[in-house]
Amino acid sequence: MRQIFLDTETTGLYPDQGDRVIEIGCVELFNRKLTGKTLHLYLNPDRDSHEEALRIHGITTEFLRDKPRFAAVADEFLDFVSDAELIIHNAPFDLGFLNKELSLLGRPPLKDFVSGVLDTLVMAKEMFPGKRNSLDALCSRLEVDNSGRSLHGALLDAELLADVYINMTRGQDALLMESSSADEPGVVLEHVDLQTLTLAVISANEQELAAHATVLTELDKSSGAKTTWRTHA
Repeated sequence: MRQIFLDTETTGLYPDQGDRVIEIGCVELFNRKLTGKTLHLYLNPDRDSHEEALRIHGITTEFLRDKPRFAAVADEFLDFVSDAELIIHNAPFDLGFLNKELSLLGRPPLKDFVSGVLDTLVMAKEMFPGKRNSLDALCSRLEVDNSGRSLHGALLDAELLADVYINMTRGQDALLMESSSADEPGVVLEHVDLQTLTLAVISANEQELAAHATVLTELDKSSGAKTTWRTHA
């Protein structure tokens, strides 16, 4: 169960109008554990960022001038995310930009390389209807420390999203069973065939049966002999 938290920064809002990706951040989760593996890329977009976008991420044209273009790192990026489930906050935005970058290289869309995409913004709207569900709002609500986030950054935001997602899905831990095998540490079994389990049947002893009968007698007295247990037992 390999998952990749992904975020991008861009020159603007509209890939179909020439805006480009300038930063990609990826963080790997395996069997609900952060592995420490990340991918962080700055990209030369061959254009300036819009003023509104620059105010958000602070990544200048001068800083990006000597960075590689997407074409030079496309294979590195695709190798990192290949066959994983992508977890993205407001996925259509990032996917729209990445698919545009891939299409400019004559490559198929990102969905052809990954096992699926999960949008945490959709999850958050279902969990917290009517509330603000930006990444900052979720960090505050779920007590994830985002004090170091003065500007948007793809890798930092991907790391924060990982913490947010783990907190949003923490209740699922009770549904997972971890293997104790020394050869496969951390393996998670998501499905258990209950038909293979044999459950012991323990019958009540005489003392317990007598106590139960006494309780039913008291219930008969208070209910006018209408005890439901005797009717349906």
